[in-house]
Amino acid sequence: MENFKGQPRLPKFAVPKRYDLQLKPDLSACKFAGSVSIDVDIVAETRFIVLNAAELSINPGSVSFSPRNSSKVFDPKKVELVEEDEILVLDFAEALPLGLGVLAIGFEGILNDRMKGFYRSTYEHNGEKKNMAVTQFEPADARRSFPCWDEPSFKAKFKITLDVPSELVALSNMPVIEEKVNGPLKTVSYQESPIMSTYLVAYVVGLFDYVEDHTSDGIKVRVYCQVGKANQGEFALKVAVRTLELYKDYFAVPYPLPKLDMIAIPDFAAGAMENYGLVTYRETALLYDEQHSAAANKQRVATVVAHELAHQWFGNLVTMEWWTHLWLNEGFATWVSYLATDSIFPEWRIWTQFLDELTDGLRLDGLAESHPIEVEINHAAEIDEIFDAISYRKGASVIRMLQSYLGAECFQRSLASYIKKHAYSNAKTEDLWAALEEGSGEPVTKLMNTWTKQKGYPVVSVKFKDQKLEFEQSQFFSSGSLGDGQWIVPITFCCGSYDKKKSFLLQTKSENYDVKEFASDSNKSAWIKLNVDQTGFYRVKYDEELAARLRYAIENKYLTPTDRFGILDDSFALCMARQLPLTSLLTLMGAYREELDYTVLSNLISITYKVGRIAADARPELMDNINQFFINIFQYSAEKLGWDATQGESHLDSMLRGEILTALAMLGHKETLSEASRRFDAFLKDRNTPLLPPDTRKAAYVAVMQTVTSSNRAGFDSLLKVYRETDLSQEKIRILGSLPSCPDQGIIREVLKFSLSPEVRSQDAMYALAVSKEGREVAWTWFKENWDLILKTYGSGFLITRFVSAVVSPFASFEKVKEVEEFFANRSMPSIARTLKQSLERVNINANWVKSIQAEKNLGEAIQELAYRKY
Repeated sequence: MENFKGQPRLPKFAVPKRYDLQLKPDLSACKFAGSVSIDVDIVAETRFIVLNAAELSINPGSVSFSPRNSSKVFDPKKVELVEEDEILVLDFAEALPLGLGVLAIGFEGILNDRMKGFYRSTYEHNGEKKNMAVTQFEPADARRSFPCWDEPSFKAKFKITLDVPSELVALSNMPVIEEKVNGPLKTVSYQESPIMSTYLVAYVVGLFDYVEDHTSDGIKVRVYCQVGKANQGEFALKVAVRTLELYKDYFAVPYPLPKLDMIAIPDFAAGAMENYGLVTYRETALLYDEQHSAAANKQRVATVVAHELAHQWFGNLVTMEWWTHLWLNEGFATWVSYLATDSIFPEWRIWTQFLDELTDGLRLDGLAESHPIEVEINHAAEIDEIFDAISYRKGASVIRMLQSYLGAECFQRSLASYIKKHAYSNAKTEDLWAALEEGSGEPVTKLMNTWTKQKGYPVVSVKFKDQKLEFEQSQFFSSGSLGDGQWIVPITFCCGSYDKKKSFLLQTKSENYDVKEFASDSNKSAWIKLNVDQTGFYRVKYDEELAARLRYAIENKYLTPTDRFGILDDSFALCMARQLPLTSLLTLMGAYREELDYTVLSNLISITYKVGRIAADARPELMDNINQFFINIFQYSAEKLGWDATQGESHLDSMLRGEILTALAMLGHKETLSEASRRFDAFLKDRNTPLLPPDTRKAAYVAVMQTVTSSNRAGFDSLLKVYRETDLSQEKIRILGSLPSCPDQGIIREVLKFSLSPEVRSQDAMYALAVSKEGREVAWTWFKENWDLILKTYGSGFLITRFVSAVVSPFASFEKVKEVEEFFANRSMPSIARTLKQSLERVNINANWVKSIQAEKNLGEAIQELAYRKY
């Protein structure tokens, strides 16, 4: 018995083949009863059966094993549920016969309120609060709903039956084959599923409306949502039908199931979950309201739907063998969701926006406390923490880098053969590399191992000397420290024009490249840009002369938006790592004053927020000039866009307007603040006023909060009133995300208190954590005071990590590191260990950055000159 405790994986002497599962949820008492008969193949001599179960009470008298070829029934002499390991150990008096048999187990459980396992979510219907029952099993929570082999490699078929109140809708992975009504209850049976992993099993019981459509080959697609919101499902439905058709062609394999349901769940921890044939979503990721949703909400719905449907092939049909290979699922689905969205909405220029994913990956992976794409998992509690920017965003970025290196057609062909080969089974990272290697003839495994098996990435330094370019790679750390990692780097560069693109693999520490034609007299000031279109997962550091030429190329609009983005983002990262003075970064930012591209400006805005915060800690006396300089940068685009949309303007301009106006409000720009206030007043009188459409609402809300104080709180109270009156999740989140931007500490305290009140769904509280720099200390004090409550509400899921990083990371002093370490000394736990280390590392990086800015000479004069320069 002791041998089974403390193990990361289940023993392999018994293998499940088919589950016949019956469940009866009681929605008012919030509990459920169930029984499962599992066809099990005993493949090695044993008198034990070990499977997963957690938070279930098992009825020992209901447990038995019946071999297929014998009339003998084996009853266990001991049934033990080991809660700390989440395993159920059945100990039989004698060895079980090899071969097939049926394991029967009866059990009961709780419909919990922690958004994992089989849980309850609440909704209102005709003014009355009701419960629905929902599942969320990834990564390892099917075991909270029924005893099972809860690991991705134990694929089996599922035959599910639910006993539910007869007026409710009950959905599962497969279509309904029979409903038998028996008074107040009905028994709903579903078709047997193809073989699949336990984490993809799903069932939902509640009151729903739906909209429906079909793909050209007859797959029935539905979007379910709360009663009265069906029309908000139309946009996602359109996207889903088109995406299914697109993936069928791209993967050269039809969608494997007879139907696809997508459903909006009011209480939902993640963004969405790709359960086979029954995809669950947060309302904000599935519903789109023509009247009250912003362009950014529309884009979010499209990309999330495309991401989840990609999983129906990549993840559900072909499944990772173990969580070490999670990135295969998530990195791939992230990358291919851009491919699909770009095909359906080319005018969104979504591949340029992909750079936001790239940057998030680079930002996390620049930490010493990052982890490799492939990470060893030794305990189920560790899995949640790797659903992060490495698995999703670095994963997607290295796939994009590889596709760019191998070419789109070869990549697609090889993928299709990988999916055919591993359909209905499991695969590892090496299997994908093998398929791509076979299809391309390139050394894919050798190339990619340097990107997936070690953490981090290189910065490639480039110098121009004696008609040669000198390239040198070294590991990049945001802390500025030196690492010894080395990569095989696909280098691309252009000299003075995009017609002359060169590429090679940098396989050593350094290499020279002859560029005679570049050095000719006519080309003396020509620019050189490395990592063309930012397809490589690395940063670039240019010598001073090359950097000056690039600045000139940006001012004269010679470069593509992706390259303008890359130069800015790399310079910001190098400045944080203290390898580039702040003066140089600010001078470069000045070259973007006529920038109009959405993705570039959006990144420029987030960089101004970060630089502003660090500068305020380092040199508070310079803030007026710094803010004036930032306002000058955004003036051009703000004047072009104004507050009001023009007829037929682009989706990207609609998104940009809100971000630019929000930035100007945060910078205290007087005209923006007073115009926002005027429009907000009109909105309070009439929620449908054309003066404040969804795209500019967040900007107005943020502007209102800039002038709110404890003694002048009318704007705050008005926003709370709007929050309470709307039933649109997107509107609630717009407000929640605006409230903490207030500089008043008393108000911040109220906002944080409100975030943990019953008025805010627990998945949404984190939106209120993005506090102003004046609110950092308040948030930290509040966090310590409420730690027990936060732990009780979020302790068992990944959302608790969001609290830790949001509250700790913004600090910038070494004293604060000590204080946080002391607080967590006796409060740490496996599920937050990695996040806490990463957050403290960020505080150390900030503190060192503050020190280096304090020591920077002539910074005041340079900023004065930039703030008042006439162009």
